[in-house]
Amino acid sequence: MSYLQNLFADRIGGKRYGLDTAIYKFEKIKRAKRAAQQERPEVELFDLGVGEPDEMACPEVVRTLTVEAAKPENRGYADNGGATLKQAAARYLQKLCGVALNPDTQIMHSIGSKAALGILPAALINPGDVALMTTPGYPVFGTHAKYYGGTVHNLPLTAANQFLPDLDAIPADILARAKTLVLNYPNNPTGASATPEFFARVVAFAKQHRLAVIHDAAYAALVFAGRPLSFLATPGALDVGVELHSASKSFNMTGWRCGFVAGNELLVKAYGDVKDNTDSGQFLGIQHAAAYAFGHPEITERIAAKYSRRMDLLVAALRRLGFDANKPRGSFFLYVTAPKRAAAADGGRPVEFATGEDFSQWLIREHSISTVPWDDAGRCVRFSVTFQAPTLADEQRVIAALTARLSRYKLEF
Repeated sequence: MSYLQNLFADRIGGKRYGLDTAIYKFEKIKRAKRAAQQERPEVELFDLGVGEPDEMACPEVVRTLTVEAAKPENRGYADNGGATLKQAAARYLQKLCGVALNPDTQIMHSIGSKAALGILPAALINPGDVALMTTPGYPVFGTHAKYYGGTVHNLPLTAANQFLPDLDAIPADILARAKTLVLNYPNNPTGASATPEFFARVVAFAKQHRLAVIHDAAYAALVFAGRPLSFLATPGALDVGVELHSASKSFNMTGWRCGFVAGNELLVKAYGDVKDNTDSGQFLGIQHAAAYAFGHPEITERIAAKYSRRMDLLVAALRRLGFDANKPRGSFFLYVTAPKRAAAADGGRPVEFATGEDFSQWLIREHSISTVPWDDAGRCVRFSVTFQAPTLADEQRVIAALTARLSRYKLEF
């Protein structure tokens, strides 16, 4: 064994790094998809698990990148600068959410929300500190909090509480050590939306317990009705937190890696100080293309309308199959309780599902339907309406085929 085996940090496994045989659930999904395609190449695979847009960025954004990439003045390091994106972000928040911010001191670009979530713990977490995070949820902030010697206290999201965390259930000893509260609405994976009343409660709670609030708003603009809700629009929010916005989901720009952190001036500054020692900024050509996108929220409105239409089709189909499926108010995720059993209509032996993962694996391996299981706070699976379907007729065909494949079973919940 190489001496290198003994050098790895404990945070990634220490001496055991690379020897663990456990398989991450998304790797299991990838393997099951490959197996399904190899075993049944003639059967079309429907991917309702992927959590990224199914279309490219709009042509106007791509053209903007082409123009900006050819400008010599954009070739250098961006660092924490880039006034164009900051100003576009400020106008975007004002127009879309009614939030007025100073682009020079209260907004800073990010190389996507994921990078920002990985940077912020360095500014806030000391050994022994607690990060309050919702589960199920996106783990990046918590992963890095642990890297810095902190711990994560999970707040379960359940249907009984409209998939909002029960702040009153947090133990006093945990609150005494807590530094941060990380939220994400519209939520991945539940699709749930927050309310102004909940955000007002969060602000009061944060002030009472001296917490910094990190709101990951990657799906904020993907709403099916009404105006997008920003945490920063809550009275007092600028005293306690920041909000992360991204071009990835709202403008079909996942691979472009561009967004921004906005809110409390001191927190934005701290983020920038750590960021300055982490990266050299996103390419200015990409920043300027993202600025164009943020200046045209009608692009997101068209995308959201497509997801809304697809969600109507999927919800109706799943309800016919027995799922308690309800259309969310935003995002492209539909989160449902997985069945306990699937009984074949022809009287064959029923299939039992102890977990959401069991059901998800059965869907992909036996029926070439890919989903994502979530067993963190209940036996659930997440469907995404980002499946490949270029036209309305294709959307209807995909949902009809999904329904036909599962109609051969009686699903028992």
